[in-house]
Amino acid sequence: MTKEITTPFSEEVISSLNVGDMIYISGEIICGRDAVLPKVVDMLEKGTASQLGIDLQGGVVFHTAVSPAGVGPTSSNKLEIESSIEPLSSEGIKLHLGKGSLHSETVAALDKYNSVYAVIPPVTALLGQQTISQRIAAFPELGMEALHILKVEKFPAIIAAAKGRSIYDADK
Repeated sequence: MTKEITTPFSEEVISSLNVGDMIYISGEIICGRDAVLPKVVDMLEKGTASQLGIDLQGGVVFHTAVSPAGVGPTSSNKLEIESSIEPLSSEGIKLHLGKGSLHSETVAALDKYNSVYAVIPPVTALLGQQTISQRIAAFPELGMEALHILKVEKFPAIIAAAKGRSIYDADK
């Protein structure tokens, strides 16, 4: 069963989530990773986080950077990221999004503050499900960087450039 949830999350919504639940998230999501999350925690400790102009209550932190290429989860168990989870949870963040496992102490801290952690599989996991077969065509000594041939089905893609235009052009 997939649950659709919208930010800001109530205590009851978070309490209703269980390990293994599939969720669709709507609403605002805060994005940050190892360079910025320690700065946010420092502001929380100094009492200056209100300068950020964001409300953490019932919020989401997605462990990612935002680039023209899109967003994808980074490893949540990086020291700078994982060490931000407890203080952010204590200040109202209810959902942390990323990838990878967390230490048991962090899992306990999530429980203490009625917060949860969800993983977003890297896109390669989705694409792997659409791959029927693969074989190395050349340069096997290069391992994963060898020339591979894939047979795919319903492989998702977005045309990014055609007819002299690019989705990344500033003058769309």
